[in-house]
Amino acid sequence: MPQLSRRRALGAAAVAAGATLATVASARASDGGGHHAHGSPEAFDEVYKGRRIQGRSRSGGGHHHGGGYAVYVDGVELHVMRNADGSWISVVSHHDPVPTPRAAARAAVDELQGARLVPFPAG
Repeated sequence: MPQLSRRRALGAAAVAAGATLATVASARASDGGGHHAHGSPEAFDEVYKGRRIQGRSRSGGGHHHGGGYAVYVDGVELHVMRNADGSWISVVSHHDPVPTPRAAARAAVDELQGARLVPFPAG
């Protein structure tokens, strides 16, 4: 039986570690992680820093940038856009991509610093 070299042992350990990381990532993705199984973000409705933020799928589903997802701050729609890498930005906080529409709503509230959100013209 051939003897196991240090190089082969380290290579086998690296492969095992990679497989473990892939399994953990897959388990996290399947437990929700802020997204439904089909990839669309979960709905939310909460008060953040005294402002009501909401997010939900659009019934029409055809909004070109938000991918059929609508976000509101105090009942006013916050224009959001999903980037190619899966991150989200809003018209208020477009300089700092975030992982979810909820995080985009929270970032907008932070950026607004108490100011009222003015509707963004759709057109």
